[in-house]
Amino acid sequence: MTFDAHDPSVPLTTDPAQHPAAFAAAFATGRGDLLDQVYEPDAVLVPRPGHPVTGAERRAANERFLALGLPITVHPRHTYVVDDIALLIVDWVIDGIGPDGRHVHIEGTATDVARRGPDGRWRYVIDNPFGTARP
Repeated sequence: MTFDAHDPSVPLTTDPAQHPAAFAAAFATGRGDLLDQVYEPDAVLVPRPGHPVTGAERRAANERFLALGLPITVHPRHTYVVDDIALLIVDWVIDGIGPDGRHVHIEGTATDVARRGPDGRWRYVIDNPFGTARP
């Protein structure tokens, strides 16, 4: 497994419990290319329950969240680590006034899987933001 050098403005972490904060910091940039760096190249995002996407579809799905122009707040609930794999349970909220002037409130409890790369930094393999929702 190899990874391209990441932009130093994306704060990838060597502590899996801090990976949700790294995601939030990358999200706050509003840049899809930087947000994509918190994922492994073949990672899966589940933007709607039961609809996993990867590659260009993953980037497009994240761009739709970024287009809201609002920050994400994350509250890690549990982090379980075995070797180079971590299961992260994270409560999150996107809340504020969207670009159309309407109030936006989206929240969920993510069930995510991250893996430590050869560089010692963690990246998502599976990002399931609505992990407790039924399809």
